[in-house]
Amino acid sequence: MAVTKETLDEIALSRAEYDLILERLGREPNSVELGMFGALWSEHCGYKHSRPLLRLFDQNASGQESSRVLSQTGAENAGAVDIGDGLAVVFKVESHNHPSAVEPLQGAATGVGGIVRDILAMGARPIALLNSLRFGPLDDPQNRHLFHGVVGGISWYGNCIGVPDVAGEICFDQSYSQNPLVNAMCVGLIRADRIATAAASEVGNVLLLVGAGTGRDGIHGASGLASRTFEEEVELRPTVQVGNPFLEKVLIEACLEALDTGLVNAIQDLGAAGLTSAAVESAARGGRGIRLDISQVHQREQGMSPYEVMLSESQERMLLVVAPENVPAIRAVFDKWDVTCREIGHVIAEQVAQVADGPELVADLPIGPLSEAPQYRLEGKPSEADIKRLQLELDSVPLPQDGPEKTLLRLLASPGIANKEGVYRQYDHQVQTNTVVGPGSDAAVLRVKGTKKAIALTIDGNGRLCQLDPFQGGRIVVAEVCRNLSCSGALPLAVTDCLNFGNPERPDIYHQLEQCIQGIAEACRVLEVPVVSGNVSLYNESRGQAIFPTPVVGGLGLLEDAAKATRSAFAGEGLVVGLLGADTTGVESSDLAGSEYLQCVHGRVEGSPKIDLNLEKRVQQVCRRAIEEGHIASAHDCSEGGLAVALAECSIQGAVGFTGDFPVPDRWDAALFGERQSRIIVGLPEDQWTALVSLASGLEVPVTKLGYTGGGRFRLNGDVDLPLSQISDVWNNGLEEASG
Repeated sequence: MAVTKETLDEIALSRAEYDLILERLGREPNSVELGMFGALWSEHCGYKHSRPLLRLFDQNASGQESSRVLSQTGAENAGAVDIGDGLAVVFKVESHNHPSAVEPLQGAATGVGGIVRDILAMGARPIALLNSLRFGPLDDPQNRHLFHGVVGGISWYGNCIGVPDVAGEICFDQSYSQNPLVNAMCVGLIRADRIATAAASEVGNVLLLVGAGTGRDGIHGASGLASRTFEEEVELRPTVQVGNPFLEKVLIEACLEALDTGLVNAIQDLGAAGLTSAAVESAARGGRGIRLDISQVHQREQGMSPYEVMLSESQERMLLVVAPENVPAIRAVFDKWDVTCREIGHVIAEQVAQVADGPELVADLPIGPLSEAPQYRLEGKPSEADIKRLQLELDSVPLPQDGPEKTLLRLLASPGIANKEGVYRQYDHQVQTNTVVGPGSDAAVLRVKGTKKAIALTIDGNGRLCQLDPFQGGRIVVAEVCRNLSCSGALPLAVTDCLNFGNPERPDIYHQLEQCIQGIAEACRVLEVPVVSGNVSLYNESRGQAIFPTPVVGGLGLLEDAAKATRSAFAGEGLVVGLLGADTTGVESSDLAGSEYLQCVHGRVEGSPKIDLNLEKRVQQVCRRAIEEGHIASAHDCSEGGLAVALAECSIQGAVGFTGDFPVPDRWDAALFGERQSRIIVGLPEDQWTALVSLASGLEVPVTKLGYTGGGRFRLNGDVDLPLSQISDVWNNGLEEASG
């Protein structure tokens, strides 16, 4: 067949890649076959530019991956970690950025649905949702539209399926205008000996397609939408999937019951690239082939072509692999739940993907070439502008004339720092009755029923720091995730990541991607947290303007005793407040690098961020041991907005005042609002102070007394003296006022 540039552009294949397909096949593909190649060789499915770099995670984590890790990264749908008592936690984060930019409600909703099915495909019951969201400034009507649509989609879908949304983050920056980031994370619980596989390895097994009917929504979602930039005005809405959370709920229950029979040999969700990806990847994992008859696929639209059926990304669908003699029993389970179950093919010995439409064979492709996309290892190089932004001297940043008090109020009101309760109160975070600590603290904590244990969950990213120094930014985001888990009292066990970047074919973007991955890998090695799953989202840019490089990391931690879970809010009156990890007297230009203060007050994103990972590790050890030994009553990560903002958040959340008395240098802005790493604010009874100091000293961790809780005012050294009610109002209303 003659292939035009327009045809190749539609499926995001280059002419060189088409020539490679001809070489591998020894013939021209027909239209169905070319569509299948386009989907599986897309950046979204094939990881063409990122897979060579992602191997760095294995190299750097292999020396410290504990026996807790039960899955091989990338080999299954999500990562699995042993938490003891015969139980495992399964978790993963994925992006739905491009669909959310086109249709925010359905884009975000189906992002939630898709990540839930990844967990379901491991055989686990979904028990928690988290999300990391980024938008352009809210004074732009389009950004407000995207913001409200995305939040609405997440709440609609999550609430309907009965999975609690327990934690997340929301950030704002001009770089995300027209390119919102919607990263959804799901966590599941399963018996460690019951983890399911997606590998179709038994010849003769039957392929059962269960769930929703196949429609025309989502065609070219992986190749045409998620694997290219938005450079021109085109109609992309048909490429966005449409969700049905009520069907997803019964699909979850039906699949879990079917898995409980022990008669399902493999299970795979239909996400990006739909039936093509699900069937071919299952066969590839099992070292087998498949033969499909798409005339047996239940369709909700008339006249669908084989091309459309194979590439549709209609939601709420799963593929089950079952021995022929067990098909009636499995079909009976789905009949009970009123979920459609159709036999659409079987596993064959020859490693080929054969697709028939009744008696007509419409595709016949070798599995290897189809599932093994070409990989590109490019040479990255930072731009001159990137290098220039690293240069920041304290003297070049004028002290705000408004003084510390008004600067604090300004930061508390900024959408990036202000209370996000207006968002998360739309989410049900108590359904399933496991939530011990919900949204608003550094990490969510969920009890593990039937045990004394709890798991801690968090998700974080920092695009500004990665824009300045992607290597240091990658290290810092892992450190902050682990710090948030440690602040809850949990031992960090493992992480999942979603790497959001612009066009990797640009040398500066590829440099960012490579350096961020190297930074993440090094931090994971030092902090002893393996990367067990993840996702890459590239081409996040419009008309040549890329987003900030934004690796988002989700973390899992374990508490042996759920009763010891610690919150960020000050726990009462009369507590001494201390700072682990630093004193307050010395400041450096790196403290202001990429800070909320520097951007919010001075409109600048500059500087060279840095972190000492060995200090970070010791600070977290002190925090966890102090919680375990009962010394401290609250712990809060000191991050966005710096020390003054973190103290204010502790006071506001605890509804208790604070009086601080600690030395501050002349550069009060860097001391109070700088974002030096490896710092934790702790609140504790005064009779525990000596024990904390002794514990910190033993691990060579600095500890500074900051002041005491009590009263109805928030005071810092005479420089700030405000009613607690005033800072509470500013912080609580900032986002709502900005979002309209």
